[in-house]
Amino acid sequence: MTTKFFDRLSNDLTQLLKDTTDYNVTIEIGEAPNNQIFKVHSYILQSRKKLENSTIFDLVIASNELELDELVKHLQTYLVNNRASWLRLKFAQIHRTSYQVKNFETLQEFCNDIIAKHPSTIFESENFCSLSEDALMSIIKRDDLQLVEGQIWEYMIQWGKAKNPFLPTNIEKWTIENFSTLKTTLKGCLPHIRYFSFSHEDVLEKLFPYQQILEPKLWLDINTKIMAPNKPISSRVLPTRTIFNSNILTIEHFLEILSWIDRQEPYYTGNIQCKFELLVRGSRDGFDVKKIYNICDKVSNMIIVLKVKGTGEILGGYNPLPWNKEKNEKMHTKDSFAFSLKTSNLKNSILSRVKNYDYGIASHTLVLRDNLRTSKLSYCRINGDCFDKPIRSAEFLGLVHCPPSSDKCTFNVEEYETANNIQNSVLSRIKNEKFAFKYPLPIEQFGPWFGNCEFPT
Repeated sequence: MTTKFFDRLSNDLTQLLKDTTDYNVTIEIGEAPNNQIFKVHSYILQSRKKLENSTIFDLVIASNELELDELVKHLQTYLVNNRASWLRLKFAQIHRTSYQVKNFETLQEFCNDIIAKHPSTIFESENFCSLSEDALMSIIKRDDLQLVEGQIWEYMIQWGKAKNPFLPTNIEKWTIENFSTLKTTLKGCLPHIRYFSFSHEDVLEKLFPYQQILEPKLWLDINTKIMAPNKPISSRVLPTRTIFNSNILTIEHFLEILSWIDRQEPYYTGNIQCKFELLVRGSRDGFDVKKIYNICDKVSNMIIVLKVKGTGEILGGYNPLPWNKEKNEKMHTKDSFAFSLKTSNLKNSILSRVKNYDYGIASHTLVLRDNLRTSKLSYCRINGDCFDKPIRSAEFLGLVHCPPSSDKCTFNVEEYETANNIQNSVLSRIKNEKFAFKYPLPIEQFGPWFGNCEFPT
């Protein structure tokens, strides 16, 4: 992509070529009396060299001090588009500087995108309580901040107390003046909290102790919504944050799976153009495989994750194709994959992509059978050339189809979730893919994922 040449800045620099008095370098070519002398500027010569990332960042700061607004904007965009890995490496410094210096909106947005997806990078950092009010507000006002509202409230209260270290440690000893002080400190942040997204437990345990920093009408409306949900209220209701609420996955897990779906870099920091809709959850909907089979019928872009009882493994996979319980057929796809996610017992996640596209769905890579919680019949089988690699260690891989519950490879599931991923780039890729439906299979040989689900008749 050709860099835009900014008119105002280029005109200023062009004037330097005509200036024969204010120069600091001379270049002499040839010998007298036929020699030629060129009068130049050292900083223009230096700019022709490839600059280090830190030098470019320093140049942003210097350009801002000199009020070279076009250059400030251009260099920020250049760093975000071309040196993003370095910005992430220096995240704390970049984030702090972006709010200390005026006109660094592009870098602020870059940092806030990362914080929204990885909240611990700032909320659990030693520098959290030193954030400026503007920096904190810019984070908590985001719809995509991946924290439940009760957690955001607790962090905000922590920040407010840190700004007023004289406040009593025991809230039961607080005076009206103490609450008034905290309310004044948090006046810019309080309007951005999604009060009507709190769980009932968090209203009682987290909001109630600090009700004095809320407007009386707001506190009444919060309680009204709990006791009479359909009764109208006058307080402003902000939209619920778009978070992926999982009993199994962390936000880091979620982003890793998303990067595999979209074939992006492992550390996904771009705008997330998708929505994950939870369809089935074991603890909510039951653990019979028939539940998955019925609810997920004719749904495409499906993710399943499950936590293995006893080992803590998180297994699962992704199937881009819509599947039909009335058609027991293998399906051709190049985008399905299975995985085992990073846990305390697994240093790095395992991604296993389909190799034989004709076996993208029915390959026995992950086999779900009967009642996932009690039957101990689910397993992963050695699948030959169908997928890149196994998602469990060799000792836990099945050697035969449908091993008995006494086999070491079979397992029960502590929790499972299935979700539907709506993502434009994946949908467009699927749209253009040729579906090859062939090889009729009996129902116990076909399932919605990369292995099969066995459904008793």
